[in-house]
Parts: sequence; C-alpha cells; structure tokens
Amino acid sequence: MEVSAAKKLKALEAENAKVKKLLAERMMDVSTLMEMLKKNP
Repeated sequence: MEVSAAKKLKALEAENAKVKKLLAERMMDVSTLMEMLKKNP
C-alpha cells in the first residue's frame, strides 16, 4: 500500500469513528426522549 493511500485510509477510519460516535449519541438521545414520552403521556 502506498503511503498516501495509507494516510487516506487512516483519515477515513478516524472520520468513520467520529460518525459512529455521533450516531450512537443521537440514538441515545432518541431513546431517552422516547422513555420520557412513555412516562409523561
């Protein structure tokens, strides 16, 4: 693998990790809101 390709892969993996973290946080937000709605109809 070329150095530039390895750097690009590393950057994409880092971006992917950030996106996965953001998605997990949003899913948690939705879950929390749904629980709140169930308790307070």
